[in-house]
This record gives sequence, C-alpha cells and structure tokens, in this order.
Amino acid sequence: MKPEKHIRIIARLDVKGPNVIKGVQFECLRVMGKPSDLAQEYYAQGADELIYLDTVASLYQRNNLLNIVKEASKNIFIPFTAGGGVRTIEDIRALLTAGAEKVAINTAATKNPDLIRKAARTFGSQCIVVSIEAKKKENGSWEAYTDNGRQSTGLDAIKWAKKAESLGAGEILLTSVDMEGTERGLDLELIREITKTVSIPVIASGGANSPDNIADAFKKTGADAVAVASILHYQKYDIDGIKKILTKEKIPVRQIANSKKIKTASIQSKTITANYNNYTLQHLSGQTGLPADQFNPVKSSQAGPPKEELNRTIPIGIIDYKINNALSVQRAFQKIGQTACIISTPQEVMK
Repeated sequence: MKPEKHIRIIARLDVKGPNVIKGVQFECLRVMGKPSDLAQEYYAQGADELIYLDTVASLYQRNNLLNIVKEASKNIFIPFTAGGGVRTIEDIRALLTAGAEKVAINTAATKNPDLIRKAARTFGSQCIVVSIEAKKKENGSWEAYTDNGRQSTGLDAIKWAKKAESLGAGEILLTSVDMEGTERGLDLELIREITKTVSIPVIASGGANSPDNIADAFKKTGADAVAVASILHYQKYDIDGIKKILTKEKIPVRQIANSKKIKTASIQSKTITANYNNYTLQHLSGQTGLPADQFNPVKSSQAGPPKEELNRTIPIGIIDYKINNALSVQRAFQKIGQTACIISTPQEVMK
C-alpha cells in the first residue's frame, strides 16, 4: 500500500528590491513588508515551503535574491525555492549554495530550453523548478509568458510544460496571469490541463481566495501544492487555519509539529548520531578493526549512549560535493540541537 500523499501549502513571496510586493495580474504593486519578516511569520503559521521570486530580475538583467536567501537560511527550517533572473548554471549554483533547496527558472529556459537539461544533470531534477506564467488566449488555449506576464513567448503553455518535464524539470510552478492577485479563485481548468499532461509535481498559483477554493484545486485538478500570497499578506486567512479546514475536507496535510514531538525527535536523532559519529571518528583514525560493511549504526544505537552523552556536542561533518545544497542538511542538524560543519573531505571532521 502506497503511503498517503500529503499536499503542500506554500507561501509565495514576490520580491522587488528589499520588499515583498503584491499586485493584481502583476500590476499596481503594493509593498507588503520585508522578506525576512514575512518568511518568519508564514514559517510560524505552518507553511510547508516558501517561494521567493524576484519580480523584476529578468527585466533588469540582475539577480537580487542571494542576500535574501542567505538571510532566510539562518532562521527558516522548511524548504524554499528561489527564482528570478536565473540565467546560468552558476546562477543556480549560487542560490543553492546560499541556502535554497530549489531554483525556479522561466525566462532563460524559454530562450534556451537546454538550460533545464544541463541544470538537472548538474544538480538533480529535484532542485529544478520550471516556472510557467500562463495567459489564456481568445481561442481557449494558454500561452506561456515571462517577466511576470509582460512578455509573450509564443509557446503553448501545455506543450511547454510537457517539454520542460522531458528535459529534466522536477516540478512545475504554474501561475495564471489572468487570476494572479485578483482573489477570484485559482484557474482550475488550466491546472487540470497541466496536471493531466505531466507526471511531475505541479504547484498551482494565482488567484487563491479561500480554503474552499484551495480544496477544489486538490480535489478537482490533481495539483500537488498551492502557492498562496494575497490572502496571507492581507491576513484574510492564516496557513494553520487553511490546513484545519482542509483536514475537515479529508485532504491530507502536514500538521505543525508540537514542541513535545520535536523534543522527542531531537533526543532520538542525538542517540543515533552519537553512535554513528563515534564509529566514523574511530574508523577514520584507524582505531577500529571493524569493517565498514559490518557496522549498523541504527542497531548499535538501540542501547544508546550514557545519558550524559546526549548533552555533549558531537562533531558532525557534512561533505559538500558542490552539486547540491549542503546548507539544508546543516539546518536540519541545527533544528535538532546539533552543530554541523560543512567540510570538503572526511578527514576534516577530526580537526
């Protein structure tokens, strides 16, 4: 039996300069607050993920997100995606190194689709999100746009989603330009057309106006996640409240872990980590004759170390192979109360 799939509620933060902004169909922009403040607020409310999008980066040929991502990575312990002005493999690498789990690309991908393939091969499909801004045409089809709905590409949005998947995209961020910021409801027809065309996860965005509307997106379209902005920024709903309503609708959501659960998980993690790292240190220094393939850290941890060992700082090294985001692993250790250092070789953990 397959495990139940939990849908995701994602807070979307559109950034212009130092501020989070919000408009209607990407126009008439209003300042909503600072990225760090809103990120902390939505994290506390129980967001499953965050999305940061620089709304003018491609227009002005710049990438302004690095500092925002670095700041977020210090205090936010959920995955987040960053996008806007991403044009090269090095741009993607910089954002992942700064702390993003995933990177969204749009304009550069429409101009050079091979960027998707190269990025997926370099960093893994799980890191690459293709952002599609879709606008409905008079004939009923949807066209992909860039630069926050300003620039037509001539690409059919449905076909472009399928091609992005074939090139290695791991996820689609689908935004309805027509509904974005209007709070008239998600474009269920558009979402349904995309989800039945691709097999990778689809994040629906643009127009969400209520928990019931979000529930419809999951029930009627097969979306894997919904990105919300206006109803959060204007405090019409909070994420915890949205999740409670979705739960009543029997839609599986990730609940906020309470402090007791976090403490329990922390103690368990320390027990396993203490034994595993003790073995690793001995093995690296040649102090054990036990072959690596005969060591089972989980089995060895059943008895657990002495109680006083649980409060001891344990040296943990995370080897950075420069192909993915080591910072997210480091933050996971911080979340359970451990200090971990990013290193280049196993020997560095002995220093």
